[in-house]
Amino acid sequence: MSDLDRNYVSPFGRAAGRVDAAAVDAGLRAYMLRIYNYMSIGLAITGLAALGVYMAAVTTDQAGAVAKFGNAYLTQFGYAMYVSPLKWLFILAPLAMVFAISAGINRLRPATAQMLFWVFSALMGISLSSIFLVYTHTSIVRVFFITAASFGALSLYGYTTKRDMTGMGSFLIMGLFGVIIASLVNLFLASSMLQFIVSVVGVLVFAGLTAWDTQRLKNDYIYGYASEGGEIAEKAAITGALSLYLNFINLFTLLLQLLGQRD
Repeated sequence: MSDLDRNYVSPFGRAAGRVDAAAVDAGLRAYMLRIYNYMSIGLAITGLAALGVYMAAVTTDQAGAVAKFGNAYLTQFGYAMYVSPLKWLFILAPLAMVFAISAGINRLRPATAQMLFWVFSALMGISLSSIFLVYTHTSIVRVFFITAASFGALSLYGYTTKRDMTGMGSFLIMGLFGVIIASLVNLFLASSMLQFIVSVVGVLVFAGLTAWDTQRLKNDYIYGYASEGGEIAEKAAITGALSLYLNFINLFTLLLQLLGQRD
């Protein structure tokens, strides 16, 4: 019997329509690979932007420094980035970009959406560059590899598990809002214990979101983009990469708060 005459069955036993199963499998692999490639390039841009800004912001010339931040001496550029009110622009800019990409993705061309993702990644790197002033460089590298290994295992689980994780979505989103609210409250309380609790809960939430998002992206392709393709699938790959990228970045920063060694 021809492959065109049989239904593709998902890991949950649901039919995805009368399509070529082998074509869906190949398309799914290419689609997920495209998502991971976009995410990896975004992370690379973030890392290079963070390192570049940090190197331009600090100096070993104490006489020529305009300010001191912890144990580091800042250049005029560093003062503008980390001390002056301009710092709030780069702290809030990535958040604004996320809303812009998410809200406008249906109206954007794939090339435009891709470029906005690269810009967002660079802005995120700029906003994260201050971690080099707070934590030792060795601990940053160590936590990055811990995050990468954890993220890879969680995403692989989400891709391969036969368990339907759909019901976890609402619970994880509620947990995410709880983490955000607690973090905002702690800006005023400055409680180290509350910060520790937020970091631990946040790691659990983003670990769950990593597996859940991976399965969601896989199912979105099987039950929708496999038959549509084209620009729709390409834009979906970009927004999917954005989701996984944000999970990785948040997992990294929270683990850094728990495991990082302060400079």
